[in-house]
Amino acid sequence: MMKILFPKFDNIGMPLLGVAAAALFVLEAKRKLRQPTRARVERLLLNAAVAAPALPALRLLLLPGMYAAAGWAGKHRFGILPRLNAPKWVRYALGFLALDYTNYLWHVLLHRSDLLWRFHNVHHLDLDLDMSSAWRFHIGENIASLPYRGGVVALLGIPAPLVLFYEVFFEGCAAFHHSNLRLPYAMERRLCHVMVTPRMHGIHHSIVAREANSNFSVIFSFWDRLHCTLRLNVPQRAVIIGVPAYRNPAEQTPKRLFLLPFQKQRPWQLPDGTVPEREELPHPKHLLP
Repeated sequence: MMKILFPKFDNIGMPLLGVAAAALFVLEAKRKLRQPTRARVERLLLNAAVAAPALPALRLLLLPGMYAAAGWAGKHRFGILPRLNAPKWVRYALGFLALDYTNYLWHVLLHRSDLLWRFHNVHHLDLDLDMSSAWRFHIGENIASLPYRGGVVALLGIPAPLVLFYEVFFEGCAAFHHSNLRLPYAMERRLCHVMVTPRMHGIHHSIVAREANSNFSVIFSFWDRLHCTLRLNVPQRAVIIGVPAYRNPAEQTPKRLFLLPFQKQRPWQLPDGTVPEREELPHPKHLLP
């Protein structure tokens, strides 16, 4: 039977994530990076409705599935890490990096695959970006990620405790870089050399296609540097959040967002038929305010 009870994750990890989310919720209201276009309460209720079925799927299906894959790999000494003649801390560090890199690849696949994009599109349709956007995912995306993420865990031979440890960082960093928190520019310019920041991820949610198809990293930003998908040179005041074909707030109801993946997807263009473009800016790896 698949194990679904993780006392340390639920009693330590989840409260830590709750405290971090509460802090971000307060700070992003006081130090706005981008000016919201919709009422905050209205968006929070909508994002909560989308997340309501998705978060239980994450906790009761995806997380136990990955943990079970790790347990199976450990029991049978399957995968890459168990075969490495290295200290435990080295195997755990490599496993953490490998999990983050494969999640970068999964994020790229969400954008490249027409089928997976149907589900991921629900996340990008948000017309603003803040901490609540980190949990606005279609339940179908969480379910679809299980074969990939579980398979990666087994093939790499990730230790089961590391699966839970990484997931806490994964969720916490997702909340951080989706937040609308304006960090001091000098601090963020240095921080984004190592990890994904709000300015960096805000560009990923732009209605300009080449900007939306950049900055796929989750925790460490150097995966984008490695694959030349990094883009930092768009000022936040110029970023319009969302997907161009879905700009009408009235269309964004919980029912319509749930059914969206099963309907014909609109082309990447504004309702008037124009495609959002931006003049190519120099120095794509230089963060702008």
